[in-house]
Amino acid sequence: MNQAKTFFLMVVLTIIFVALGSIIGGQSGAYVMFAIALVMNLVTYWFSDRIVLAMYHAREVTESEAPELYAVVASLSQKASIPMPRVYIVEEDSPNAFATGRNPSHAVVAVTTGILRLLNRNELEGVLAHELSHVKHRDILISTVAAAMAGAITMLGSVARFTAIFGGSRDSDGEGGGNIFSVIIFSVIAAFAAMLIQLAISRSREYYADEGGAQLSGNPLFLADALKKLQMGVARVPMEDANPSTAHMFIVNPFTAKGVRALFSTHPPIEERIERLEEMTHRR
Repeated sequence: MNQAKTFFLMVVLTIIFVALGSIIGGQSGAYVMFAIALVMNLVTYWFSDRIVLAMYHAREVTESEAPELYAVVASLSQKASIPMPRVYIVEEDSPNAFATGRNPSHAVVAVTTGILRLLNRNELEGVLAHELSHVKHRDILISTVAAAMAGAITMLGSVARFTAIFGGSRDSDGEGGGNIFSVIIFSVIAAFAAMLIQLAISRSREYYADEGGAQLSGNPLFLADALKKLQMGVARVPMEDANPSTAHMFIVNPFTAKGVRALFSTHPPIEERIERLEEMTHRR
């Protein structure tokens, strides 16, 4: 199912690129953008995880460098019957974590130094179980590809606005591209599409990962207690330097989301996630 969604996202990216290329440069522009879209599809499938890790300067650690973290990941991976993911640490005070990779055999789990300082072992286990649930259910491919595509679409919108204002809109054959207003409107729509891609794949999958992680760790309260601390921790130290296109990958929204901004959050409300986890304890 997630593979089909990933293919759909790649088709959407191609359509957006070709349509905007046609508006900017007519038929020639469409051909150029189609070629760029094909390259982008290949890059996002094979290298999107490396792009995200490089974006946050994540550093791979060995068992000797982070024994407790490594032990928790190894234990949970064995319980989940998946290969041991590579373990990365992000030098960042804001407490958070994410998983990436194109499949369980090429998975990565990354945590910030802030989360390691904030959580105890049980709470850390709850968080890592959540992330490994994403790995087990193959959410990580579509999540990582969506991050790369959202960034590409947003960048494309910026290029389109710049071209409309400072460049021409005719191709080499003299065909007229769209006027400045149509290009600007389309670029805004493209940026909005990038946001919708993230929202479409994020909220429901977080609930499923919470449930799967609770089952994997053996105690829903491990994750519930962790989410309470993470909510306060991110409020105190938001990851304001984070790239918005990757926000949906983290276990909690790395930005402070209040008012209207909360309506477009890539994550469901933490209070609802905690309530669901606490209800799981009553059903046991």
